[in-house]
Amino acid sequence: MTSQQAVPWLRETEVFTSGAEGYHTFRIPSLAITPDGTILAFCEGRRHGQHDYDALYLVLKRSTDNGVTWGPLQLLYGNGENTFHNPTVVVDRDTGRVFLTFNRDAFRCYVMHSDDNGATWSEAVDITDSIMPSNWTHYVMAPGKGIQMKSGRLAIPAGHHDSHRMDSIFSHSHMFYSDDHGASWQVGGALPGGSNECEMVETADGSLYMAVRAANRQLQKRLCAWSKDGGETWSDLIELDELTDAVCQASIVRYTDAETHDKNRIIFGNLDSTTRDHFTLRVSYDECQTWATKKVLYTGPSAYSDMAIAPDMTICCLYERGSDGPYESLRLAQFNLAWLTDGADQIEG
Repeated sequence: MTSQQAVPWLRETEVFTSGAEGYHTFRIPSLAITPDGTILAFCEGRRHGQHDYDALYLVLKRSTDNGVTWGPLQLLYGNGENTFHNPTVVVDRDTGRVFLTFNRDAFRCYVMHSDDNGATWSEAVDITDSIMPSNWTHYVMAPGKGIQMKSGRLAIPAGHHDSHRMDSIFSHSHMFYSDDHGASWQVGGALPGGSNECEMVETADGSLYMAVRAANRQLQKRLCAWSKDGGETWSDLIELDELTDAVCQASIVRYTDAETHDKNRIIFGNLDSTTRDHFTLRVSYDECQTWATKKVLYTGPSAYSDMAIAPDMTICCLYERGSDGPYESLRLAQFNLAWLTDGADQIEG
């Protein structure tokens, strides 16, 4: 056990500040860490206002020193006319290629990639026809991140409507995937109606667990669903009475598994509140069946988040927070397991 693992520590760094760098608001975080340890922080750059229709640009900042300092803002995509939104990233561990998926106008679907740890990017490719059935009327990425399964499958969580009516029952989470390292993409299975923004983890038995925002704004609790076949089909939605939720996006990430570390650990972060505040982190030791620990990262106004694990096992969480409202900044919180569990748990070995 290293001292970094044993001594509780937390560091927070403001990465994007709303009102700075020519943008009114920065929103909707997506976070990745490349094989060489470069931290990639993506978000929407809302140049002229705070609303969803102001999401005209996708932007990125990179850190090559584990989040201590950050490079200049990179404009990745945008034309000033259409909305480009819901950045959702996945890293292929076999090739090192970073894929960023996103939407145009809550309908068209795009993917672009980087082979140099986010320094430069390919042209964006429209993959809508490959992953959007003809009866779907609305399409959005997770937002946040996808995962790579043990099989090598790149799996991206997303959502859609299958009616022009926007009632919550017509809102579905789903996933799409690539089995050829991003050369082609195809749609997987959809969850029942009433599901919304989502993220996934693969559990020890090879199942997929999807953490789901309720489409019904009155529910105020998290939902989940399970897939036993790589995302081709999904279970019914399960209401998680123990997870209060402000009906907002949330994030989930595997921290350790028993094959390579001492035990299985999965971390979940959401707003443990009925309003957008009290951003809270939990740890599961039984593959998302229960959530054994709970710690509030920030009590004030907060909203969307995304998490990733650094090579040195630092937990990284990019989340929206502010003093008077939740969209004043995007901050990167970095901490270890000892901090998260108040010293009750540390990585052994």
